[in-house]
Amino acid sequence: MKKIRLYLDTTVISALDDHFKPERRAITYLLWKELKSGKYEIVISSVLADEVRKCEQEKREVLFGFLDEIVFTDVESNETIETIAKEIVRMGILKKRCFGDCLHIGSAIYSECDCIVSWNFRHLVNFRTVKGVRAVTGILNYKSIEIMSPTMVIGKEK
Repeated sequence: MKKIRLYLDTTVISALDDHFKPERRAITYLLWKELKSGKYEIVISSVLADEVRKCEQEKREVLFGFLDEIVFTDVESNETIETIAKEIVRMGILKKRCFGDCLHIGSAIYSECDCIVSWNFRHLVNFRTVKGVRAVTGILNYKSIEIMSPTMVIGKEK
């Protein structure tokens, strides 16, 4: 059986080192355990790597250390991903100031992921964005994609 293909945005990796939200951190560790087991096919993008590189050195080393624990496909930005991201802005799903989030979505769509996993409820894991991304994939003839929090992926919703 084909593995579910998950795209991880930066909020998932950073939650592993989030000492201010212990519940979120604990849930992310449960997801990480599943990711390390090979249960899912994992995709990240150069957008994540660029965002992690902007962190202070100590945090950057910790986050890249977590990435060393899993097997993933790394997707480099390209013109197609940028086009998808621009369409998300053009359609009013997200604003131009959220272009990094648009690039995450574009990378996941381009990579034919089944689901984007994120803790970003403001811009990604919400009804408006999920509905808008479904419209974008339909208009541009891409595979439909879900957007879920780690809690939803591991099935530990309250």
